[in-house]
Amino acid sequence: MSPPDEPPNASTSGDQLRRIESVTDAALAHLNVEDLLVELLERVQALLAVDTAAVLLLDASGEYLVATAAKGIEAEVRQGVRIPVGKGFAGRIAVEKKPVILERVDHTTVLNPILQERGIRSLLGVPLLNTGGILGVLHVGTLGARRFTEEDARLLEIAADRVAFATESRRTEVERTAATVLQRSLLPTRLPTVPGLEMAARYVTAELGGVGGDWYDVFATPSGGLCIVIGDVVGRGLEAAAVMGRLRSAVRAHALYEDDPAEVVGRLSHQVQRFDGPRMVATVQVAMFEPSLARLHVASAGHLAPALVIPGQPAALVEVANGPPVGVRGGPRCRVTTVDVPPGALLCFYTDGLVERRGSSLDVGVKRLCGALVAGPVESLCASVMGQLIGSEPPGDDVALLVIRRQASAGTGPLELVMPALPGSLKTIRDAMRGWLLAVGADPRVVVGLLVAVGEACANVVEHAYGREGGMVEVYLEVQLPDVVATVRDTGRWRPPRGGNRGRGTVFMHKCASDVRINHGPGGTTVVIRRSLTEAEAR
Repeated sequence: MSPPDEPPNASTSGDQLRRIESVTDAALAHLNVEDLLVELLERVQALLAVDTAAVLLLDASGEYLVATAAKGIEAEVRQGVRIPVGKGFAGRIAVEKKPVILERVDHTTVLNPILQERGIRSLLGVPLLNTGGILGVLHVGTLGARRFTEEDARLLEIAADRVAFATESRRTEVERTAATVLQRSLLPTRLPTVPGLEMAARYVTAELGGVGGDWYDVFATPSGGLCIVIGDVVGRGLEAAAVMGRLRSAVRAHALYEDDPAEVVGRLSHQVQRFDGPRMVATVQVAMFEPSLARLHVASAGHLAPALVIPGQPAALVEVANGPPVGVRGGPRCRVTTVDVPPGALLCFYTDGLVERRGSSLDVGVKRLCGALVAGPVESLCASVMGQLIGSEPPGDDVALLVIRRQASAGTGPLELVMPALPGSLKTIRDAMRGWLLAVGADPRVVVGLLVAVGEACANVVEHAYGREGGMVEVYLEVQLPDVVATVRDTGRWRPPRGGNRGRGTVFMHKCASDVRINHGPGGTTVVIRRSLTEAEAR
């Protein structure tokens, strides 16, 4: 065996390099970046007969090298050592992008005090390079005095090439997986149930080029309307997916306080311009249904116009007043376009991955989409559109498709809700009732009265029907002309009211309805509330 102060012979070096390569190939399948680097550093230590080895990777800002893996100086990683690029030993290597040898380690040559505290006397470091430039720094050290040679530097550069390739490959794979998980977690797990509307969606990620930042969202607004959002972040990978998540959360937050979709888009754009990190640009479209579902207000920031299909007419793009994408400074303020949505009409929202093809104009893809749209059941329509526009070809970009159809008034069936008997369920019940009552033609004052009456019945279930084990509340509304009949059921055993001045909920129910019947039984309680559809009849 060669003494520690002599370089390994050529045959030993070749064997060790082959070991590094074999570990790289095997580890990529199951190790994360940090564990992979630790495995490789063990081989680097053996390759050069050194006491310490460490990898520092460039952070997202490009301004710091962060200790990511180490052998012999693990404290670097545990303490989160960060070295400014251009400063100290590692920072110098990152700037010069060539090997650096230190035969004296002190405060004048190194920035990290851990190296001195460990007793390191000699250091050799090389850059980790990829096609985009500097990825990080690999350095080794000895506790005894040693003159590192050009041969040592050459061997460490070869090892660094293996480390850089393995790190970049694994990090790309991990980031793609993380981006996919993040993107899927932020998409709606299911579309909301909205009386009077049918909804269906499709989402397909690109097979090549990494995950993008396409997304869609549908949620109820505090005013009783419905907000529809679709967007596309420019770029790919984990960063685009992360920005998509921030945009989705921001839109939901702004829509809580603002019913004007143009105002929501404007605030979103203002916020995006102040995001940390590289400037990101995204197309976003925000559309809000009125509670009656008869009209839709659309604001678009650089996004493709939705398509509208009215029964008996061919599909056509909505003439949306399109503003600049969010994140773009200047430009005209986003404006609202109002669209009438008659019963039976269908709206199609989508991202460019559905209609854009290499070698073909965007107009051709949009015409193909319009030709595939018909006013019919939304699930089968989504399947038909994806079959005609995507087919068996792997998509070159992410595809988001959201189809919403307003049901014909005559076809509005009963509303049936089964919710946990919890305070948080009351708002969901109110929102669903409001939309359904408007869809069946109830007068506004009738809507308010029934919301109060049914709300009190549901609140009573939440407070009195169940103990700690909890339970469910069932709400069923149907039209029995000239009335609306609401039934609220539970399967609990009611507890007696606590405190004085209780029981006012029943009084409210009687004041807001023409007839209220309450039946307590061993299997639970049923409340039946009846009120006329029109205000004149209710009097």
